[in-house]
Amino acid sequence: MKSVVRRFRLKIVLTAFAGTFLLAGCSSDNSFTRMGMPDPATVEAPRILSLWTGSWVAAWIVGFFVWGLLIWAIVAYRRKEGDGLPAQVKYNVPIEILYTIVPLMMVMALFYFVQRDQTVLTSVAGTKHSVNVVGWRWSWAFNYEEEGVYDVGTPGERPTLWLPVDEKVKFELTSPDVIHGFWVPAFLMKMDVVPGRHNQFAVTPNKEGTFAGKCTEFCGTDHSRMLFNVKVVSRAEYDAHMQDLKARGQVGKLDNGRSKIAGE
Repeated sequence: MKSVVRRFRLKIVLTAFAGTFLLAGCSSDNSFTRMGMPDPATVEAPRILSLWTGSWVAAWIVGFFVWGLLIWAIVAYRRKEGDGLPAQVKYNVPIEILYTIVPLMMVMALFYFVQRDQTVLTSVAGTKHSVNVVGWRWSWAFNYEEEGVYDVGTPGERPTLWLPVDEKVKFELTSPDVIHGFWVPAFLMKMDVVPGRHNQFAVTPNKEGTFAGKCTEFCGTDHSRMLFNVKVVSRAEYDAHMQDLKARGQVGKLDNGRSKIAGE
């Protein structure tokens, strides 16, 4: 009777796990195939997506292998009535070598792929223009370096970063106060904005539209206010917006967005 109950419980657990796994894939936007990542909106994003999904696939393979061994051990070596203690084993050199070498090989493989992709993703070669992104408590300012203008938004509205489509742009990240995090989910790329440190990366937006951005480092009381939009447009629209900023008198470079919003 007890063995029947155990088998019934095992079937319930396996069925629940399989059902959860399959239902998680019921999505109309194919987000399951991206392992929860948003639809890429830059040339570089598929490389990040490939690394992300590859890591998950490797993790699932290892996980299923380990779970299979666990279930096999539970079923094959379960204690039966009248059984005594099993033979105790220690200092099994082959097993100790196995569980040392195999994890080391896994870590080395992950290191190789991460280093390979990171070298490409952090390269700023071939950029056509650059934007100095200033993160400050609690908003954002954008200095368009080549055009010599800035944008800090207006009180009560999210600031908007404008980018021309199909042109590689370099982001230079600075902060006058505390650590922030510059993240545009659709770009599949984020980087910390650290006071006194010059962090930078480059992307090539390849889809027009408006994308959400946010701060990913808790930076104080109004951290949740640090939201912004990214508007990817044609070169003509981008140039028109730059001229509009010049017409407003927003010429020069902004080191501290607070001074312009508050009128200090």
